[in-house]
Amino acid sequence: MIMEGFQATPDDGGIAKRLWVKFKNESLCALYTPFIVCLASGTLDSKSFLHCISQDVYFLQAFAHAYELAEDYADDDEDKEAIRVMRKRVLRKLKDQDDLVREWGFELPEVSTCDSATVRYTDFLLATAAGKVEGEKGRGKIVTPFEKTRLAAYALSAIAPCMRLYSFLSKEIKAVLVREESNNIYERWIDCLCSESFEANASRIEDLLDKLSVTLTGEELDVVEKLYHQAMKLELEFIASQSITQSTITPISQVQEPAECNLTLFCDFDMTCSAVDSSALLADVAIIAAAKTDLEDCESPYVHISAADLRTTWSNLSSKYIEEYEQCIESISPSETVGRFDYEGLCKALVQLSNFESRANDMVVHSGVLRGLSQEDIKRVGEHLVFQNGCKNILQEILGRENMHADVHILSYCWSGDLIRSAFSSGALPELHVHSNELPYEGSVTTGDMIKKMESPMDKLQAFNDILKSRENNGKHTTVYVGGSVGDFLCLLNADVGIVIGMSAGLKRLGDQFGVSFVPLFSGLVTKQRGLAEGSCSGWTGMSGILYTVSSWDEIHAFILGL
Repeated sequence: MIMEGFQATPDDGGIAKRLWVKFKNESLCALYTPFIVCLASGTLDSKSFLHCISQDVYFLQAFAHAYELAEDYADDDEDKEAIRVMRKRVLRKLKDQDDLVREWGFELPEVSTCDSATVRYTDFLLATAAGKVEGEKGRGKIVTPFEKTRLAAYALSAIAPCMRLYSFLSKEIKAVLVREESNNIYERWIDCLCSESFEANASRIEDLLDKLSVTLTGEELDVVEKLYHQAMKLELEFIASQSITQSTITPISQVQEPAECNLTLFCDFDMTCSAVDSSALLADVAIIAAAKTDLEDCESPYVHISAADLRTTWSNLSSKYIEEYEQCIESISPSETVGRFDYEGLCKALVQLSNFESRANDMVVHSGVLRGLSQEDIKRVGEHLVFQNGCKNILQEILGRENMHADVHILSYCWSGDLIRSAFSSGALPELHVHSNELPYEGSVTTGDMIKKMESPMDKLQAFNDILKSRENNGKHTTVYVGGSVGDFLCLLNADVGIVIGMSAGLKRLGDQFGVSFVPLFSGLVTKQRGLAEGSCSGWTGMSGILYTVSSWDEIHAFILGL
């Protein structure tokens, strides 16, 4: 009934840090590209690796020229010296590139060509460094120190995200290496990007960008943000464009042949798709309806509780639910952690939780707080509901791709299917299927009763299995379930891929107690890719006792559809 949610506020800092935090979810997507997954698993074909590394020459040349122009723009001698030092480092690396690659255990090809993705980034960088920014004056017309400082900041804003992205990716890769085996042939290259010197260089660029941006106007800072974001996107495109010769585990939409790419995506709604709990929205509708009746000083056959009393009733119901829910989780948790995945034991425990959820819904119905809600008001609230970032985009894209045979099903404890359907209607998702409880109406006003269809993990699993059974004649397909609450537990475990987002404390506690493993999705993909290379079974299968965690819908997008 009341779902758990979390909100983090990043520490404030300079513009470089703020922009990295703002666009970090996009950078996470690079982890799910075939190139990075194969690299992290140590299975990447060496020709693919060397071709990627060969592009460094073109990047370094562009960096060197961009630094040269930025140094010319800088008005402060200290800033000029800092940029000059960074340029010298780039030139030294460019000179020593072949020796560095040999230290990593490889030989660069004698001849390389500049990839189109490389051209797009380097052309953008050099145009920015030359002052060719939309709305900006040409370089020859620069006369004031402020104009020079502005263009120096613009140049660095096109470099900073590239350095930070590679520092971030290398650390994420390093974290999933099989340390006891030390069999990743690219570990020395990864170590180079994880080194203190590389991190120091990335930080120096960011610090200088912060310093140069202090005097910029709000409009000019907007330009810095646009350039930073564009540089990030172009760098991600470069990584995604790297050709791979071997079979890969991701993204799902590209692993299978188009004719065989059947996908059934299941999602919870509250705090998985939505950014707020639907019961709170329905409470708002009820209180507003009651307040309107109070104001008009008329008797209503539906709303018989004053707005003040209704607010108190809702508060009491919510507090009681939270308290008793926590007690229920405590009572069904084993006294000792189970050493293995115990699905049967988990199911038995969840039966008790199911009984609790049913009683909680009965209390809501008997309280009368759901009586007198206008269907029009419920739909209007749904239309303005705030979604988790990226959720609607991926659902629209999955259903819109012609080469994918995909279904999307929402399985929710929400009391009102109308609210969910109206929430998605503004996103043009007519093929999306909603499975939830419903509020019956007399005319266009709720009666206060509830048509109970989805109250327990077992109800969700039954709907899940019924949907799959209806698709049996459609050939082989992959099932993905996305959720984060205890109610999603059984579906998460039965899906080919169970993805946990916004994990509730109850889900984590019960999972740990019943031997369920929570593995970051990227780490899981690397393990799967390693198994694929070794010839072992690496397909996705349910009931493994492993659930995969993500921090954003962007990661899910990259895993299923790619960048």
